[in-house]
Amino acid sequence: MRFQPPNSGDEILTMLTTLRIKNLALVADLTLELQPGCNVITGETGAGKSIIIGALNLVLGERADRALIRNGSDSCSVEAVLNVKGLRAPLPGFLEENGLEPCEDHQLVLKRTFTLTGTNRQFVNGSATTLATLAELGKWLVDMHGPHDHQSLLHPARQLAILDAYGNLAGERAAFAELLRQRAALEAEKAALVVDEKTYAQQLDLLRFQVREIEAARLQPEEEATVEAEFNRASNAARLLQLSQSVLDGLSEGDNPLLTQAGIIGRALQELQRVDPGAAPLLELHASALATYRELQSELSHYADKVDVDPARLAEVEERLNLIHTLKRKYGASLTDVLAFGAEAKRQLQALESRDVELERLNAALAKLHAELVRTGRDLTARRRKIIPQLARAASQQLEDLGFKQSKFEITLTAAAQPLATGWDELEFQFAPNPGEPAKPLRAIASSGEMARVMLALKTVLAAEDEIPVLVFDEVDANVGGETAHTVGKKMRQIGHNRQVLCITHLPQVAAPADAHYVVTKQVREGRTTSEIALLGPAERVTELARMLGGQSQAARRHAEELLG
Repeated sequence: MRFQPPNSGDEILTMLTTLRIKNLALVADLTLELQPGCNVITGETGAGKSIIIGALNLVLGERADRALIRNGSDSCSVEAVLNVKGLRAPLPGFLEENGLEPCEDHQLVLKRTFTLTGTNRQFVNGSATTLATLAELGKWLVDMHGPHDHQSLLHPARQLAILDAYGNLAGERAAFAELLRQRAALEAEKAALVVDEKTYAQQLDLLRFQVREIEAARLQPEEEATVEAEFNRASNAARLLQLSQSVLDGLSEGDNPLLTQAGIIGRALQELQRVDPGAAPLLELHASALATYRELQSELSHYADKVDVDPARLAEVEERLNLIHTLKRKYGASLTDVLAFGAEAKRQLQALESRDVELERLNAALAKLHAELVRTGRDLTARRRKIIPQLARAASQQLEDLGFKQSKFEITLTAAAQPLATGWDELEFQFAPNPGEPAKPLRAIASSGEMARVMLALKTVLAAEDEIPVLVFDEVDANVGGETAHTVGKKMRQIGHNRQVLCITHLPQVAAPADAHYVVTKQVREGRTTSEIALLGPAERVTELARMLGGQSQAARRHAEELLG
């Protein structure tokens, strides 16, 4: 049965639309078509819910385990189709840089296959690629929260980016990065000037030689073709003269020249015309042909007069052509490239010859840029320190709703040793789930259930700012129940207003608020066990929620209906 749930909120442009799994663990051939908003997956323990997460990890670049290939099969494949219309990441440029086909109709198709022999193949939009490329795309597309670590929020650099997005500091970050880029460019110029005296003298000599050599040649961008043509004529002058004279002999100067024969033919045609006036066109054709041959004789005589068998000129042209070829070997594939090289060498030479003046200019510019970097960095740090308490309070409130009544969420900001493109700061999200314990970096949290709920809290706070479009929560309901479970479900639905959510859960309170509900079951066909998945309609959701509540009693079904209501 197919059921199209209503969208939970704003239109979600970027989402995982289809996941197809073939010969993975208990799955023979499964196609999962996901919906916008919040999607939950439920089912009995061992039915194969985790296979969905494992398949998604594989197609996003995780290392493959051959033991996952279904018994009796020699290969396994996973394919994911995403609608990337609203993706903020620079996907078209990334695909082009990596030699991959562009998306058609905003559809990004990822595929991963591996075999029992250990062969791995990856494809993006049908183009073969590397596992690293899949993993890079995965960072832009999907955040995994649970036992499978694909969690961008664990990285301090990502945490800093999240803080800046929360505080709308993209402009300030970009301004600082541009100043840093300008400083790097000036430092590179300075490094080229600040060398020891021996190297300095060698560079001067080399640049002066290059500039003199190119300028002395007085090159013209298009002269190579002209010189080559003249060399070809000069080197074959004797043969050209011989051929010209041979043609002239045949026309008018030989034993039986063509023009003499043409005169005899003309007189015969005149007699023919006198006998038959209707033959006049034949005489006209002859006259035209005769005029053409006489014109050929005249032009050929002029051509022969210009053919100059001059060894001195031949040597001169050959020398010019050799010079052109020599300069091209040294400085560029064409004369235009050679001239461009000469212009750049001249600029570098002028800079080196006025090194002291140039160094003074660069040092002044660097001092000014450094002061601007310090000022911009301090302003950015101050803005961040002002935003940190706001984000920490918002995250703490969400964590309290999720059952961490006495937890502590902190954000530490420290000065970096060197300025980075993001500023002078380093940042770390820290969390202490229990009172009396010191806050630790998120990556040090051992419990996957705790980690998933922290991520859920942060995603709720940052739903509008975060750029990763697909969020996957596994074991988010570990060690929670009652009112906290209700809150978890509501928060995932809330995140689903801005992002697509995929959640595997055992709790009916978490599953009930979802926009779409799937159930995974195990079936035995022809003696083989397979996992299958189905999208539930309203009545089927009541039945599944009642099962999760403990059975199909009237009380359980009424409770399920209340949860859905």
